[in-house]
Amino acid sequence: MKKIYFHIIFPLAALLLIFSGCSTVPYTGRSQLSLLSDSEILQMSVDSYSTVLSESEVVKNTKDAATLNRVGSRIAAAAARFMIDEGAGDDLDNFRWEFNLIRDDKTVNAWCMPGGKIAFYTGILPITKNEAGLAVVMGHEVAHALARHGNERLSQILLVQLGSSVLAEALKDEPEMTQSLAYTAFGLGAQIGFILPYSRTQEYEADKIGLILTARAGYDPREAIKFWKRMKSKGSNNTLEFLSTHPVEEDRIKEIKEMMPEALEYYQ
Repeated sequence: MKKIYFHIIFPLAALLLIFSGCSTVPYTGRSQLSLLSDSEILQMSVDSYSTVLSESEVVKNTKDAATLNRVGSRIAAAAARFMIDEGAGDDLDNFRWEFNLIRDDKTVNAWCMPGGKIAFYTGILPITKNEAGLAVVMGHEVAHALARHGNERLSQILLVQLGSSVLAEALKDEPEMTQSLAYTAFGLGAQIGFILPYSRTQEYEADKIGLILTARAGYDPREAIKFWKRMKSKGSNNTLEFLSTHPVEEDRIKEIKEMMPEALEYYQ
């Protein structure tokens, strides 16, 4: 038993120590795995974003598209102030914000890739319902990017699926495979729920930072509670699948209520 334990655990620990880069999440201070450089992760993001847009019907020159861009610009400005206040202003050089609405009424989804490449699907608009609801989702997704959750998630996937010994070669020689993994890490494969690929730790982290961004952008963060109640009331089979792997709405709402006093200080 002991032999098997050390045979498995010691090499894994060594690999993590040798090959894992470390970064720190702004505001929460949590250490995270970060195997890819900014240039690598940003190039993957740009490539993936371009591919998605080329294969989708992007909505232009409509009221909904204009609202998305307006909310996105306000959240991006709040994100810049937030990062500067957290001593991470240099990271803002990696962001080139883009906001696009994709016509797909059956997909309840939204995501923000590393570098600020954002997409919302029309299927989520009936649940966001209003501009403040849209800001709640936007703040949450941008928080994922500010916290480098995409890099962290992709690093975890690469380490598990490839092993550190072939990681560098895979990144260089297997672009199609690594792009597929990037899709998973960035959330592009999700059919329901804009947070499907992320862990609960990352989710609550994005909720916390996202509430602050929403409030600093001038939107009432209390709309987050209403949004999650509307998500719960959706009650479809897809929503049940969403709930099976992520914080259930009751738990999430409870956590959000605990975070609310601090967020309201920024809003008021």
